[in-house]
Amino acid sequence: MIRKTRLFTPGPTPLLPAAQFAMAAADIHHRTAEFRAMFTKVLSQLKDFVGTKNDVLVLASSGSGAMEASVSNLTSPGDRVLVLTAGKFGERWTGIAKAFNCEVDVVSAPYGSTFSLDEVKTALKLETRVVFVQATESSTGVRHDVEAIGKLLREQKSEALFVVDAITGLGTTHLDMDAWGIDVLIGGSQKALMIPPGLSYLAASQRAWDRMESTYNPRYYFDLRKERKNAAKGESAYTPSVALIAAMGAALDWIANQADGNLVEGRKKLVDNANTCAAMTRAAASAMGFDLFAPKGYEAAAATAIVPPKGTDSGVIVKGLRSKFAAIVTDGQGEMKGSLFRIAHIGFFDYMDTIAIIGALEQVCVAAKLPLANLAFGTGLIAAQKVYAERMAAESSSAAKQPELVGAK
Repeated sequence: MIRKTRLFTPGPTPLLPAAQFAMAAADIHHRTAEFRAMFTKVLSQLKDFVGTKNDVLVLASSGSGAMEASVSNLTSPGDRVLVLTAGKFGERWTGIAKAFNCEVDVVSAPYGSTFSLDEVKTALKLETRVVFVQATESSTGVRHDVEAIGKLLREQKSEALFVVDAITGLGTTHLDMDAWGIDVLIGGSQKALMIPPGLSYLAASQRAWDRMESTYNPRYYFDLRKERKNAAKGESAYTPSVALIAAMGAALDWIANQADGNLVEGRKKLVDNANTCAAMTRAAASAMGFDLFAPKGYEAAAATAIVPPKGTDSGVIVKGLRSKFAAIVTDGQGEMKGSLFRIAHIGFFDYMDTIAIIGALEQVCVAAKLPLANLAFGTGLIAAQKVYAERMAAESSSAAKQPELVGAK
């Protein structure tokens, strides 16, 4: 049979066709009225996608650039910061903060778990200036309780700014930046927005902007105040990635069109879609006899991390899916390589994609004769089908109970 390459990775994710067309047609100069109109619209749409009233900036960088910008703009050398980490990307916060000469306190949890609020409360000091965390740790498939951490900081009357890497969280997790007291929320283009890598974006609260006036870590390209000043005019401080911004606009339009032009509702549908695909995948893996890596109740919808049977290297499954079906899933990172594999659900995935990867997983496992408790064709697929049917029934029931809006068309 023919093989069609499909990405099931937590970034880059499958490209949205409308975004690809927009990139191909983006032959415009970045200092023109045409670009300024497009960029201004994208910045406004990003507020709805992030879910905030705060200003949102776009940077020509990967998500790590926005992470670095949040450190360099919000801290001074010697500032004490708190990093909450349970995976490779949490560890990145530690590395960046140390590079800018911060005094770093760390609350760490083992890979595949999350930290407790008591641990965070104990580590929080009067002089803590910033708290850094991931919304979801894509290296382990674990979701952290961002809402509870924000509530804790408010209850403690902490002056620490709250910075959240939501690069894989946005579009897969229901987040409320303003209500939860998040001061900086970071996203990346190659995730739920379904376009290539190369852009990061972040929203910053007024508290964050005020802090920038008193910090003095070095910054030049990633000077957020400079970017904000230019964004107010529909421009970027430096040469932007015009084609990617055009693609971002097309993706945001597409998301809005999933809910009759309402981007806020479209974002919710995108999150619900990721959660359904993730629930189907978890049910399928469990039915086949796999263990899930994330603790129950903290599973990320961005990606499902699955533990292979004892004595089996996860590379057998990763390589099997690639060689047999051209389906690209990811192995574990760092010390977890060979110990788990991850199937993503971010962005342009749907029911058909989910059923396909589960069916392919069954084929690979049977061919490899993996020692799973329920190794039989259809076991995972039946479990996934039941989850989908139950969720669609619940969705239909909920929609039927919604009162009709006065004046609705």
